Amino acid sequence: MRDAAAFERAVGGAQHDAPRSTGRLRRSERRAGMLFVVPAVVLYALLLALPIVQTFYYSLTRWNGIKSTFIGLDNYERLFTDPTFWRVVTNNVILLAAIPFAILIPLAVAFLLNEHVLGWRFFRSSYFLPTAISWVVIGIVAVRFFAQRGILNSLLTTLGIPIQTDMLASEWTAMLAVAITFIWSVFGTNTIIFITGMATLDRDVYEAARVDGAGGFSTFRYITVPLLMRFIQFAFILTLITGFTALFSLIFVMTTGGPGFGTTTLEFYVYQTAFAQGEFGYAAAVGVVLFVIVFGISLIQLRLFRDRSE
Repeated sequence: MRDAAAFERAVGGAQHDAPRSTGRLRRSERRAGMLFVVPAVVLYALLLALPIVQTFYYSLTRWNGIKSTFIGLDNYERLFTDPTFWRVVTNNVILLAAIPFAILIPLAVAFLLNEHVLGWRFFRSSYFLPTAISWVVIGIVAVRFFAQRGILNSLLTTLGIPIQTDMLASEWTAMLAVAITFIWSVFGTNTIIFITGMATLDRDVYEAARVDGAGGFSTFRYITVPLLMRFIQFAFILTLITGFTALFSLIFVMTTGGPGFGTTTLEFYVYQTAFAQGEFGYAAAVGVVLFVIVFGISLIQLRLFRDRSE
């Protein structure tokens, strides 16, 4: 009897101590996790958070790159009354209008490739080619294509179409050329994103749709697109950020922001204001506005997709 009572006390004590040891283990794991995260947080603060804070500060100053003088909101007051700034914003809106084409065209092509049409392996590799080369090379190719003696006019002449144009010579056609080149440059990346997404879809859903008599377009619209919504969301955000913050090299090679300010984007305007005019404080204000625009559009887009998914 004494042995049995001792055994029950031992078992009860072990069960009582188990939650304590588990709690200590979890706290130890949390501390270890936080310790491993610290280097990444420090690196993030030094390379991203600190420059952002500095940009906000310098946007409130008159800064020539060496000496800064605090002037409050003067840069922003000047910015929002500057017609050049609004022309540049208009250019970015035009590029924003190109984003649906940069999403829908790769989505349709990815659907065809996923159906294993004739030569799908070759086309999947060739479509990804623009992603493997730099923006500078893409810009050089685009100049050779859209120039007055470029490939486009040669093709028109070969086809017997009596139209000769230099798309890079006028503001609106130059912006159209930049938008087309932008769509082409992200085409490969978005196509691969959608192909990857389609590879994760359940093939039984498509088989059931075919049994029910659904055609290719109906299958694409009512099955593929809804199931790929997360991948579409990712491609949209990636394309949006690219359109606002990654076209500097492309524009610099193709048009250098011209004719006039016809192809100058907010990103390129920051460069012109800072390094061509030496107004670094004013350029910082433009950069802050660019940051707010991209961040705001991303939040709105995330909210819309979240509401649809729910």
